[in-house]
Amino acid sequence: MNNQFKTSVYRKESFNAAHRLHNPNWDDKKNQMIFGKCNNANFHGHNYELEVRVTGFCDAETGYVIDVKILSDIIQHAVINKFDHKNLNIEVEEFKNLNPTAENIAFVIYNRLVNRLPNDLDLKIRLYETRKNYVEYPA
Repeated sequence: MNNQFKTSVYRKESFNAAHRLHNPNWDDKKNQMIFGKCNNANFHGHNYELEVRVTGFCDAETGYVIDVKILSDIIQHAVINKFDHKNLNIEVEEFKNLNPTAENIAFVIYNRLVNRLPNDLDLKIRLYETRKNYVEYPA
C-alpha cells in the first residue's frame, strides 16, 4: 500500500565558491552603489549550505520517496562537482551571462536537478549564502 500522504525528504550539502555581483550594463559607480563589497573586482567567496527538498508519495515496495543515496549522488554530480571551489562567474557556464546572486544560484541548481528526478516528485532548493541569509526556489 502506498503512503497516501506526501512526504518530504531533505538532503544537505555544502560547497565553497567565489563570485562577483556585477551588471555589465552599468558603470562602476552604479555597480558599487548597488552591490557594495559584493562587486569586488577580485571576487569574494562564500561557504554555501544547500538544502534539497524532494516531496512525493512513498513507494509501496521500498517505503522511500527517493533513495537518499541516489539523491546525494545526483546532487554531487550535477551541483557540487560543478560549483565547489570554483569561480562561478568564470567557471560555471550558466553564470557567463547571469549575475550569480543567491537567487540565481538557487534557480540554476534547481534546473540542474529537476530533470534528473522522477516527474512525480516535487523539488525545492534552499540555499544559504551566509548563516543569516538564504533563498528558496521555487518560492
